[in-house]
Amino acid sequence: MAGSRTSSGLQYRAFISYSHQDRSWADWLHKALETYPIPKRLVGRTTAAGTIPARLAPVFRDREEFATATDLGRKVDEALARSANLIVVCSPRAAASHWVDAEVRAFKRLGRSDRIFCLIVGGEPNAGTLRGHQGEECFPAALREPDPDGPPAAQAREPIAADAREGRDGRTNAKLKLIAGLLDIGFDELKQRELQRRNRRMAAITALALLVMAVTTTLAITAVIARNAADVARVAAERRQKQAEDLVGFMLGDLGDKLGEVHRLDILQSVDDKAMAYFAALPTADVTDVALAQRVTALQKIGSVRMELGHVPAALETYQAASALAAEIAQRAPADIDRQAAYGDSLKWVGQAWWYQGDLDHALQNFTAATTSLRRAVAAKPADNDLAFDLATAETNTGRVLEARGELDAAGTRYEAARTLFAQLVARQPGETRWQSYLGDAWNSLGKLAFEQGRLDQAIAAYRTDHGIKAALAARDTANHEAQEGLLVSNAILGRLLAACGENDAALQRDGEAVASAKALMAFDPANTAWREYVALYSQQLGALLRQLGRLDAAADADGDAVRMLAALATTDASNTDWQQELAQSRLESARLELARGAIGRAREQAAPALATIRTLLAKRPDDRGSLLLASQAYAVMGRIEAQRDPNAARDFWVQARDAVAPAARSGNDPNLLAAWTGALLLLGDTDAARPLVARLSAMGYRTPDLVALAASRQLDWPDDTASSQRIAAAMK
Repeated sequence: MAGSRTSSGLQYRAFISYSHQDRSWADWLHKALETYPIPKRLVGRTTAAGTIPARLAPVFRDREEFATATDLGRKVDEALARSANLIVVCSPRAAASHWVDAEVRAFKRLGRSDRIFCLIVGGEPNAGTLRGHQGEECFPAALREPDPDGPPAAQAREPIAADAREGRDGRTNAKLKLIAGLLDIGFDELKQRELQRRNRRMAAITALALLVMAVTTTLAITAVIARNAADVARVAAERRQKQAEDLVGFMLGDLGDKLGEVHRLDILQSVDDKAMAYFAALPTADVTDVALAQRVTALQKIGSVRMELGHVPAALETYQAASALAAEIAQRAPADIDRQAAYGDSLKWVGQAWWYQGDLDHALQNFTAATTSLRRAVAAKPADNDLAFDLATAETNTGRVLEARGELDAAGTRYEAARTLFAQLVARQPGETRWQSYLGDAWNSLGKLAFEQGRLDQAIAAYRTDHGIKAALAARDTANHEAQEGLLVSNAILGRLLAACGENDAALQRDGEAVASAKALMAFDPANTAWREYVALYSQQLGALLRQLGRLDAAADADGDAVRMLAALATTDASNTDWQQELAQSRLESARLELARGAIGRAREQAAPALATIRTLLAKRPDDRGSLLLASQAYAVMGRIEAQRDPNAARDFWVQARDAVAPAARSGNDPNLLAAWTGALLLLGDTDAARPLVARLSAMGYRTPDLVALAASRQLDWPDDTASSQRIAAAMK
């Protein structure tokens, strides 16, 4: 009987079995179990697992305690025999571990299969039965196999598992589930006890925070007064200032982390405000460099908290204060490269805050200054990888602002500089996957820019380079969801571009792979909104291509998935403008499909709410090129719907479609803007104005079935540009 085992003098409360690649998880679990104080009201209760103790210690962590033993296998078997429970840290690494499998089998041979518990930290349970997903299996074979020596009810029993992965139980609930299992009590009971204790702890922390703020304020005031007193009081003033800054450090460090844990962001914000007021009251001229550097770090942390809370203007104020201090430190030692780099890095945060507020001029000013400072630092310390990374991100940020301002050539220079830096990092550390991923992202930026400039062949080449990098990373670690996500996005981007070039078969392949990969990720974690968004977005993209190729039933399935999932996402957060815009875009595509089927009423049901949403978004962002493009497309669809009953109303919509996009299209070579402008002109019957635009698009290599068919309906042939076709074909090889 399990209860008798625990009470019969077994040495260990539990034995933790794990792959040494999961050692960090085992260390966390070992500490979490041995330090967990069992609620006093439970201590002494008798359950099937024995009498509940005040602590779960000792817990045996496999093989570590016998590192010097000559007969390791025998020692491990002895430890298993003296353990009341077995906890298996489950992941694809554990599933492949000979040691973990052997330890599970040994514990089963003791007749204790009912005392085996699992902590899932990676992979997927029972994925080994799914074709193509065997590498994601997290349960060792011994856990999945029937127990021939156990009771019949347990022979096919799936192991009891707590899931520590993000989006599942999480670490805290997983720990409590394991503890509830070890003690043989209900999880809900233990959870309620834990909540009561947590509330008491939160009250204590809150009281401590308020006390610390009061003391800090007093010390700060005393320090400032003392510093203005006679020189004889300087030592005492400096001591008080040191005490105040130590308290501020505690407030922003340990106390801040604890307040975050208990979700008291209101108190955390008050702590930050007090710290800001304190720093503002202090002089900088006669303060040590170390103290100033500490203030910079503290202020940047405050800025990050404010940014997370959505208080962007307050975050900007904090970042600016940090940057001013970083500048003071740099001025004191102009030859100190690290100080100059720290100042440059501080400017990046200021620029980011301006960027989030939509102030492109100030964002560019700070990003440019950051880049200048970091370039000098990298020139002085060319082998410093961290400096190179900081500079590459500064170059990328600068490029983003320049691109948004329409300065595409200047943006290209910045993106190319970032690409060069990331390539150098890959060359220095070829095994560092993050450098490779960043290099792929740099190629992606260059591809997007090339497309906006109408250089479709160069865009394909850049996107294919990014795709090659992301495919290699995904193949290297099939269980790495971040790598799989990077590949699916790359597939979708490349598929969209190939469709714009009329390479429909290749585009279908990429779009299909993107949707399939996104669905696989969503199946792994249905609560992950990013993966649900990818399924919806790329289903809509696939549906549009299928419709243009005449495969209407398949297109309807894809469109239905897109609208349904985006509508659900938009309902959960009405403030998310991206989801609102993506839902409107998907509804427009559904309207196009209904038009192709001749279902005018259903087309209007989709297009009307889409247009209303787009108008609302455009009112907030009247100069946003993406919003203008979507508005033009919506007016064009509404015009086609109205053309069935009111030609004058249809023409009014088409005029709006033309006027919405024409100014932006005239200012550059973005093929999407040019295509929308061309389509509106063709709908209006203005073939003379449309003809030169058709020629420009053809020379770029742009040809979609929709636009080619619309031109043909107006007796305008789409020219076959041999040179562009050859360039596109060469880029695809």
